[in-house]
Amino acid sequence: MDPLAEISKTQRKREMHALQALGEELVALSAGRLARIALPERLRDAIVEARRMSKWGARRRQLQYIGRLMREVDAGAIRAQLGAWKDAAARDTAVLHRAEYWRDRLLQETCALAELLERHPDADAQRVHTLVRNARQEATLLKPPKSARALFRLLHELFSKAD
Repeated sequence: MDPLAEISKTQRKREMHALQALGEELVALSAGRLARIALPERLRDAIVEARRMSKWGARRRQLQYIGRLMREVDAGAIRAQLGAWKDAAARDTAVLHRAEYWRDRLLQETCALAELLERHPDADAQRVHTLVRNARQEATLLKPPKSARALFRLLHELFSKAD
């Protein structure tokens, strides 16, 4: 056997710890998301059992068992699915932050509306202008921020379509 083809003990341990960490991610998933991943029944049962465990030692042993079961499945496909969900969550978060940023800018700066409409010509200019005006008026009168919330929803929808 070629000595270069052999994997060192350290590398095997790294891979096993990585599989165990992947198993921990699976345990942390919601039941709906877990159901969408193709897993062997033994592994799925072990994950469900780990969720019910509250004692640290028992849970740790169960996670080690899950890591052992993970050696029999295609970890790359599971990582890809988890990565896709993380990417989608990151995009959603980015859209939320962008909508918050533009809402705040529109309420504080008078030139922000022109810049927004320049960057997003498909935006309903009249509706955005009306919501900005009403939100500023509500803020000065110390009323609930109904228009600011509506502006946020409009911007969120606009940026969601754009991405």
